[in-house]
Amino acid sequence: MSEEFRIVALVGKYQSADVAEALSRMAAFLHGRGLEVWLEAKTAESVGHAGPVRVRCFDEIGEGADLVIVMGGDGTMLTTARALAGHNLPLIGVNQGRLGFLTDVSHDEMLVRVGEILDGQYLRERRALLEAEVWRDGALVFSNMALNDIVLSRGEIGRMIEFELHVDGEYIYSQRSDGMIVATPTGSTAYALSANGPILHPRLAGIVLVPLCPHALTYRPLALAQESTVELVVLGERDAVVHCDGQTLFEVRAGDRLRVVRSQQGVTLLHPEGYSYFAVLREKLHWSALPHMA
Repeated sequence: MSEEFRIVALVGKYQSADVAEALSRMAAFLHGRGLEVWLEAKTAESVGHAGPVRVRCFDEIGEGADLVIVMGGDGTMLTTARALAGHNLPLIGVNQGRLGFLTDVSHDEMLVRVGEILDGQYLRERRALLEAEVWRDGALVFSNMALNDIVLSRGEIGRMIEFELHVDGEYIYSQRSDGMIVATPTGSTAYALSANGPILHPRLAGIVLVPLCPHALTYRPLALAQESTVELVVLGERDAVVHCDGQTLFEVRAGDRLRVVRSQQGVTLLHPEGYSYFAVLREKLHWSALPHMA
């Protein structure tokens, strides 16, 4: 039995037969190691459960588990990271999705790699979170967290939005565009990358701002210190939306202020020994790959 990890919680991608089978195999493997296994409540509701697996909600997992294994894609990891942000629980990601940038343990090797981690052979990495607040007429009307990014965008409307950017209370500029991405170093390889933002190494302490299709030739991505406070003030008559990790949505109105800061909380990821961030870039994003010849 692992001396460090005695209670292991499993979180799986909902409504996936492949994940249900993988969860069952993982639970059996962990039981074979003498560990107590918990299954997250919505996962259990979606894929079912059998045997000596205890069903627990995220709050109970945060209070009592020693380790969480996330089986799904990056979206499942993002959801889990936000749900457990208030607890210093390490997460392991097993890729059952497509890209698997955050879930770096492959499905084919999951039992071997998890076994190695349980034996103490792992790399521990701390990732930053962002906190978002929307203020309206002096009142807080929305708050949430993000591991990847917080995005102010035009939503479903077909026209650009207009907003002011303030950093640490200082007016920077007004912009007409499709919106703005405020990303962590983790999120610099997500939506921000597709909008021509820079890649920030996860150990870099900073925040990156990436404009979305600005109606000008001079706007560029901007890297800020981790202590910075970013405020986006919605102007004009067109409403907009705020996304957190592309999963939670809140509609904002003209005059609303979106405030984004780095959270005091964070996310701890456990990687197998030999993990390399740059190897992940090469494998997942085809970094440095030669173009295909006709």
